[in-house]
Amino acid sequence: MSNALIIVDVQKDFCEGGSLAVTGGAGVAAGISRLLAAEPDRWDHVVATKDYHVDPGLHFGDPPDFVSTWPRHCVVGTPGSEFHPELATGRIEAIFHKGEYAAAYSGFEGHAEGGEVLADWLRQRGVDRVDVVGIATDHCVRATALDAAREGFAATVLLDLTAAVAPDTTDVALRAFEGAGITMHGAPVIRAA
Repeated sequence: MSNALIIVDVQKDFCEGGSLAVTGGAGVAAGISRLLAAEPDRWDHVVATKDYHVDPGLHFGDPPDFVSTWPRHCVVGTPGSEFHPELATGRIEAIFHKGEYAAAYSGFEGHAEGGEVLADWLRQRGVDRVDVVGIATDHCVRATALDAAREGFAATVLLDLTAAVAPDTTDVALRAFEGAGITMHGAPVIRAA
């Protein structure tokens, strides 16, 4: 069996200067790159997810409530949908796009260019363990890690390589990880309340 790193939504719009910036996002991008360089053999496979919105309906709000509606972000064809420049992408074998026409938080809701879904992609390569990193701890990282566990993968969240939106929703995420048997290492980057 083998292991994989899932890099969740390390995109320009979710980092400082983006339309839905999360404090520490750029640092997470750089940290992931440093770890990939320092430990090149740690993972057998590396994949990434992208928010990839065309017309996600009620996911965009005007004004947004920052609970179920958000400012426009990661719209296909815009610079904000691209990976942050601090993220080294050379090891990424597949990118799973999510949320084209509806809200989607988990990378397991996404699909690769050929239509393959993440769970199938991982299973076809004998992956049984995944480490999850990225943005945001309390939203898309949370959903991706929980779905990984539901799909039967042994999941670990490397919290030092995640950035969170808010303390209260991060507490909910950490409790959910614990309840799902997800291993956690470190602490997320989180702005002060």
